[in-house]
Amino acid sequence: MNNAHTTPVPRRLHALDNLRALMMWLGIVLHVAINHITVDSPLPWRDPKTSPAADLLLLFIHSFRMPVFFVLAGFFVALLAERRGADGMLKNRCLRLALPFAIFWPPLFVATTVLAMVYIHLTVRGVPGIDVALTPARQASGSPFNTMHLWFLYQLFWLSVLAWAGMRARRFVPARLREALASGVTGLMARRWGFAVLALPLAFVGMLYPSGMVKESGSFLPPLAEWMQSGLFFVAGWYVHGQQERLLALFAARCKGYAAAGLAFLVATVLLLGTSRGGRLHSVPHPEFWTAFAYNATAWLWSMALIGGFVRYLPRQNAVLAYLSQSSYWVYLVHMLGTVGFGILLFNAPLGAVAKMGLNIAATSLVALASYQLLVRHTPVGRLLNGQRPESRSTRKSTKARVFAAR
Repeated sequence: MNNAHTTPVPRRLHALDNLRALMMWLGIVLHVAINHITVDSPLPWRDPKTSPAADLLLLFIHSFRMPVFFVLAGFFVALLAERRGADGMLKNRCLRLALPFAIFWPPLFVATTVLAMVYIHLTVRGVPGIDVALTPARQASGSPFNTMHLWFLYQLFWLSVLAWAGMRARRFVPARLREALASGVTGLMARRWGFAVLALPLAFVGMLYPSGMVKESGSFLPPLAEWMQSGLFFVAGWYVHGQQERLLALFAARCKGYAAAGLAFLVATVLLLGTSRGGRLHSVPHPEFWTAFAYNATAWLWSMALIGGFVRYLPRQNAVLAYLSQSSYWVYLVHMLGTVGFGILLFNAPLGAVAKMGLNIAATSLVALASYQLLVRHTPVGRLLNGQRPESRSTRKSTKARVFAAR
């Protein structure tokens, strides 16, 4: 599309780099908010001070953050495949996803588990301590081992493997079928009402869960529902890459409308959740389906709105966001240590929930960024995570556009 109402897509896509920086930081906000929610928590610990603001923050951020990441992931896996071929793409995914997971998961699992046990002890008994009997097994099998917050890294690697397998098997699939699939997905992404069709399969998946929302189990063998939830956004991103000039320009032109519609569906989600918990939806058939539909409609609308909004309003390199983007992989790996650790330190502080959340977010952000600057940025660890040599002073201002999902 080339008209006065479209926003040209820059070749280096700094907009997506800027978007990655925001999504990274919102991960810290989300995991701090979990400490203070008033509703049933997915975690076995909770601060004594809770707030409805934490509930809304959790629902708000969770509705779009991971969908955006998976759309970007599919986009950049397709970009890698185009530039390096199927085998080159898979090699890159092994180096940027599988290897960091293998290296960092063991120490992070041990450290996070210890902090979690202390936090649980505080929650149950009011004093710091460790009692294994208080720690529930997170897996249905009773196994204490899980991928924790690294589930995204884990699933993204296996989705990349599936993409590689699909590329290898494409010669066995009729060209008409491949073209029909690509035009079907991109056609839905291009139409204003396409989000509703894309939300339907996820609504049928989500209705199998009590809240109407698929919850990440952290399992090394995630259920099919989790693969479908993540995979559809990944596939959408893959096909968006093939028509990026047209689709990114459309997202940019429509970003305000998509954002407003997403807000309407989020309000509908909140109302459906509230009435279902109050027992007032007994006369509505399949309330979980309608909650899941509204929630996933929000996810699609806000994913397109955010991508389009950044293409339209933040298309150029920004020094602060570029630095946050470069540090995002490391911050993603270690931020749970901060959100849990500072949650423990603030547990008995004579402060309200909102004040505690603000302090935890600030402290976690500062410590994570400081550790990146001092321990990672100009070290082999930085090269492992970012796929580049430590920057010299003359090249620090020249940052390639990357998204976390493309690592």
